[in-house]
Amino acid sequence: MNQRHKVDGQPAFVLHAYPYSETSLIVDVFSRDHGRVALLARGARRPRSVLRGVLLAFQPLELGWAGRGEVQTLLKAEWQGGQPLLAGKSLFCGYYLNELLMHLLPREDAHAKLFSVYADTLRRFATGARESDLRCFERALLQELGYGLTLETDAAGLAVDLDGHYAYEIERGPVRLPATGSSTLSVSGRTLIDLAREDFSDPRSLAEAKQLMRTLIGHYTGGKALVSRRIFRELQEL
Repeated sequence: MNQRHKVDGQPAFVLHAYPYSETSLIVDVFSRDHGRVALLARGARRPRSVLRGVLLAFQPLELGWAGRGEVQTLLKAEWQGGQPLLAGKSLFCGYYLNELLMHLLPREDAHAKLFSVYADTLRRFATGARESDLRCFERALLQELGYGLTLETDAAGLAVDLDGHYAYEIERGPVRLPATGSSTLSVSGRTLIDLAREDFSDPRSLAEAKQLMRTLIGHYTGGKALVSRRIFRELQEL
């Protein structure tokens, strides 16, 4: 039987919330020391609830909770400040990060380093989301979950050639190709090295890294369509 335990003073961010009963919410949070946790916020939907203006996505919180089982009870939520509200493209990019965490991060699996990367990425989003920020977060997420990318050596153990062309095979890493375009997922050696160094100053590296990360994330999410990506694409078309 799961023992009841109590957590207090825990840094966290809201990933997702949905109604529970007439007045409450189930809130999925990403906490620093306990990973992703589901919490019951009793009365949070009442008009005068102090939680209504606190349980906001992308805002740093300090939470306390207690209970046992899959859903525990939220006891305290305090806004920590210092993070401007996201808007426009930054807002949709934030929802994309949250959706990745909801799909890929197991419950109660602590990743303090990833938590720090997430918080830093949100701070950068406040001044405008960039493609490079998304690629760096995606790489950090896969690395933390044990899906680390092999980028500086190929499947044969040889150093990646900046001028070479590679197909990235998920179970093996980069496989040298005789020429560019001879694989459906062909990336240049420079792209692999730039991704390893998180240097996206070369537009080609940025574009190829986006395609590579999209393929890898599609694999690890089981091909699930990401709602945030679809909505952002539709808005761009409008």
